[in-house]
Amino acid sequence: MNIEDLRDYCLSLKNAEETFPFDDVTLVMKVGGKMFAIIPLDVTETSIALKCDPDLAIELREKYNCVQPGYHLNKNHWNTVYISSEITSDQICEWINHSYDLVKASLPKKIRETLE
Repeated sequence: MNIEDLRDYCLSLKNAEETFPFDDVTLVMKVGGKMFAIIPLDVTETSIALKCDPDLAIELREKYNCVQPGYHLNKNHWNTVYISSEITSDQICEWINHSYDLVKASLPKKIRETLE
């Protein structure tokens, strides 16, 4: 997957929006106003930061070299995934979905209901 594929997949999720809250080279995907993915646009090695269940985050880091603790993020809850041949596009999509679902579930009920 390349940056465009990551962006398109994230935007295909219901009520996902793209923002640039930090600068013009860091694409942030949000649902209900909360981040679920961060895609740096100014790097040579394509990556995506994703929210993750803390136990699963550790498991993925141990299993895949391309999965590292979130760069400049809470390392218990975020992984940075470097796109490589070590993982499939389906795995990346699954992890994006996991991040999206975690963030959406953490939103206040009133906001979640408006997203349905």
